[in-house]
Amino acid sequence: QVQLVESGGGSVQSGGSLRLSCAASGYTSSSYCLCWFRQAPGKEREGVAAIDSDGPTTYADSVKGRFTISRAYAENTLYLQMNSLKPEDTGMYYCAAGPSTNWWLLLRTNQYNSWGQGTQVTVSS
Repeated sequence: QVQLVESGGGSVQSGGSLRLSCAASGYTSSSYCLCWFRQAPGKEREGVAAIDSDGPTTYADSVKGRFTISRAYAENTLYLQMNSLKPEDTGMYYCAAGPSTNWWLLLRTNQYNSWGQGTQVTVSS
């Protein structure tokens, strides 16, 4: 069973930065992908950024150029560097893990079978 624990959320003003972390454990396969999702109140959960097991990344259009996903293999940790934050970035951010897949599927919730509890990000204008 994969365990995922997010941290790093908080409250910032518009234009600020945050870095989210996700500590992962319990993997039995080296071929997996990791993704950051977010969910705002009253909205569906959406994929923000994902990284596959061999390194390729993909981003939602709304965060391209502002967010960067990365992973530290030795520490089994996933990161999300968020710059130039906007009020519409507000939401609960979740880390998710699943089997490696095609890049065009990386931001879909149904590709992931392990989820963290989430960390709240609030951006004020």
